[in-house]
Amino acid sequence: MIDIAGWAPEPQETTEVIGAGPAAALAGVLDVEPPGEELPPLWQWLHFLERPAQRELGPDGHPREGRFLPPMPDRRRMFAGGRFRIREPLRVGDAVTRRAELASTAVKQGRSGEMLFVTVRHTFVRDGAEIAVEEQDLVYRSGDTASRPERAVFEAPDVDAPWTLRTAADPVMLFRFSALTYNAHRIHYDEAYATEAEGHAGLVVHGPLLAILCLELPRRAGLKVRELSFRARRPVYARQPFAAAGSPDGALAIHAPGDVTAMTATFA
Repeated sequence: MIDIAGWAPEPQETTEVIGAGPAAALAGVLDVEPPGEELPPLWQWLHFLERPAQRELGPDGHPREGRFLPPMPDRRRMFAGGRFRIREPLRVGDAVTRRAELASTAVKQGRSGEMLFVTVRHTFVRDGAEIAVEEQDLVYRSGDTASRPERAVFEAPDVDAPWTLRTAADPVMLFRFSALTYNAHRIHYDEAYATEAEGHAGLVVHGPLLAILCLELPRRAGLKVRELSFRARRPVYARQPFAAAGSPDGALAIHAPGDVTAMTATFA
């Protein structure tokens, strides 16, 4: 039974001068030109990174302890989704302060047992004014969650939408995105661990990468996004052909092989 009674981490503030290098590096991963002075929505994930020492990592690659990591034995972490509201974009050269705080926790019963949902809120402040607020939803399980890996499907999904962006994330792309976000979770680069320890059908494409690909659709169409939300529903695996699809009405999704909707999103 999940018990986090008494877990109440204090808020944390970090200030960083937004550099141009991370955005240029992500643009290279996405095969696009660097975005310029304004960071596109969600590209703030390349900043305010925690850089734990190697000795502080657990067997899954995540830190064993952290301010917003719940005190659970044999913890398994999954990215579930989030929301982002933008008053003013983060800009290269600006000093921005991010205030991180625990927004909510909830224990729910899933098909494989109890799950702890944790929402962490990030408030971004520039020159004393709030410019953006992000909430990240993370799901944690406790104990051995490995199961027989499902069979990965590699047929391109049939997608018909006004906007589409088709790709397949190979291990090199996953490695580069892990490096840019300082994410050492082994499901993204250690296939034996991903399949044998966590029961996946292969290397897992990062949920944040899928969300960024969704937001590439309105960005490439020249639309300004002021508010967005997204929810991860099913994993996408390395080398699987998938498509980000959407329309100007604000609906976005990631379609994976096997008629699977891996992520849904909305923007305004």
